[in-house]
Amino acid sequence: MRAQRRPARRGRADGRLKSLVTHETRRISARLGIDVGGTFTDLLLLDEQSGEIHLRKTPSTPEDQSVGLVTGTAALLADAGVRPGDVRSVLHGTTVSTNIVLEEKGARVGLIVTENFEQLLHLARSQTPGPLAGWMIMRKPDPLADLSLTRGIEERIDARGRVLRPLDEEGARAAIRELLDAGVESLTVSLLHAYANDAHERRVKALVEETGTDLPVSLSSEILPEFREYERTLVTVMNAYVRPSMRRYLRNLDDKLQGLDLDARVHIVRSDGGLMSVERATESPAHTMLSGPAGGVSGAAFVAGRAGFRNALGFDMGGTSTDVSLVRDGEPTISRQTSLGYYPVKVPSVEVHSVGAGGGSIAHVPMTGALRVGPQSAGASPGPACYGKGGTLPTVTDANVVLGRLPPSLLGGEMALDAAASASALSPIARAMNLDLHQAAEGVLDIVNENMFGALRLVTVQKGLDPRDFALVAFGGAGPLHGNALAVLAGCFPVIVPPTPGVLSALGFLCSDVRNEFARTYIRPLEEADPDDVRRVLEALGEQARAWLRDEGMAEARHSLRFEADVRYLRQGYEFSLEVEPGALANGGVAALTERFGDSHEQLYGFRLDHPVELVNLRAVGAANVVKVEFPRFEPGDADPQGAVTGDTRVYFGGAFLPALVYERSRLRAGHEVRGPAIVTQRDSTTLIHPGHVGEVDEYLNILIRPAGEPAAGSKRHG
Repeated sequence: MRAQRRPARRGRADGRLKSLVTHETRRISARLGIDVGGTFTDLLLLDEQSGEIHLRKTPSTPEDQSVGLVTGTAALLADAGVRPGDVRSVLHGTTVSTNIVLEEKGARVGLIVTENFEQLLHLARSQTPGPLAGWMIMRKPDPLADLSLTRGIEERIDARGRVLRPLDEEGARAAIRELLDAGVESLTVSLLHAYANDAHERRVKALVEETGTDLPVSLSSEILPEFREYERTLVTVMNAYVRPSMRRYLRNLDDKLQGLDLDARVHIVRSDGGLMSVERATESPAHTMLSGPAGGVSGAAFVAGRAGFRNALGFDMGGTSTDVSLVRDGEPTISRQTSLGYYPVKVPSVEVHSVGAGGGSIAHVPMTGALRVGPQSAGASPGPACYGKGGTLPTVTDANVVLGRLPPSLLGGEMALDAAASASALSPIARAMNLDLHQAAEGVLDIVNENMFGALRLVTVQKGLDPRDFALVAFGGAGPLHGNALAVLAGCFPVIVPPTPGVLSALGFLCSDVRNEFARTYIRPLEEADPDDVRRVLEALGEQARAWLRDEGMAEARHSLRFEADVRYLRQGYEFSLEVEPGALANGGVAALTERFGDSHEQLYGFRLDHPVELVNLRAVGAANVVKVEFPRFEPGDADPQGAVTGDTRVYFGGAFLPALVYERSRLRAGHEVRGPAIVTQRDSTTLIHPGHVGEVDEYLNILIRPAGEPAAGSKRHG
């Protein structure tokens, strides 16, 4: 679908944001998706009545994300001619919690644990990074809860939930008073085996509340009610670490949105691609650690499915980093553990692999003489040299400018690019490598493309999957510019470029359902597990999920439940999830898990063992469906795209400049075939089609790029 844009109205000279939004507009019902990235903030507005999409990219404001967000919202509403009161819901993906952890700018956290377990965060898993002798250069960060602010209290519960030693309430009160006197800003309670019995944790929280403080308290039995004390304690401490800042950010955001007369229901995107209310996000910000990438994966799954490809790779290249993901059978791959910097984060999240490669990645030649690109980035400020904001270091974007792969301006003409500044920035690289300017620029792109190809291999080859069996969804501000090159390296055609590639994460938010998971550790050898007992546990978890959805204001008719069991070989260190049906457990369903586990283990790792299998966790995943975006379908017409040509240019490929046509995306129609080399421009991104390739516009106005001569529909379609 083409983005519908109108000229922005001018605000009053005082520059107040509210004045940007006109009230001389028609009445509609709209939803707004917002994705805050490291370089740009992407906004997408959906008119639910007409199906029109309005989009905008605005520079991010890292010092306060809400500033760029609200500025962009005001400008977008003015562009679209939409009343603030007509926006009924806002879906926001945020990196606030992620940045707090990475930048070590969180709250002063107090930690209460079972007596004699005070060193838990320091002991961790005793794992050190490779390669050989990696431990010698390892910089192990301090735990997010300082040992001086950790207190052990007398109590003990065993792994089956039986109380072995009652809670010493006087000792707990003393520990709480000491931490309050020490000036903690947030408190974590993580007691041994609280996943099996949370009575002691809940009592400690009540004792905190008796002091009259409004200090936020995070309980491990609420954040992660599963076994493994280190991971459970760490993610709960992380929740407490970011909770005060997240609370301030969300309150600040709410105030600013109300300043625009925007009184919509705000949902925050979870790491697993689901949605939660602002209140829930304030209580459990740990579940938003991968909020931004989750929207992109949801959007990639949506777009690939509409294009007819149920198996796809998501390729989200932004200004600072690139995220790659895997979609199988139409669903994003969900992981129960990811990492954030040094720390393992055990929360449900879309499985995304990130690499420090983006449009702002800086190229340099170290003393070894070998060209390197990234992971350092010029970010939003000062940005690449061509942005004209004071940047002087050579970036991937500058290399694209030098090679003629970017138009003279971005963001619909709002940001002019300085080609001379790009050439000046890249000249030192060329001299250091003894190459001419264009060879050096092409070398920068070759290296960054190889870096991103390495990330694609992690989600395919390393899991026993062939990337040639997948389509590639290229999105993000720079994804369509590099998608064709990545597909050549990986063999994953076609490249699917959505109608709004630069803001696909924001579109993905509009496709997200309200969602949460409820789990219980249940360790039993499969041969000893009672099917009726397993069914009762799953049904109880399912009722918790339904109750949560009701609390989120979601009607029962929209509810859906899915049940899973985490399974592993007996006493193995790691497990993975298999879907189960509670009603079928009594009829051989539990025993059948052994065979299903063996098949899955063999596919993933290449072998299976004649060894007992055990259950580890049981889980209910509750979701409430929201009304999805419905793109109109267009009947294919003439293949000649001449009407979309806006000019011609010269683009550097393989050591020479080649003539190329420039197309305007909004003029392309279903059935058009764009032959490379070609550049397709639009407000939120630029698409590059390589020589020997063709881009076909499908019925949903996606551009499907494939080698010339290859059939448009292959075995991967509907696969």
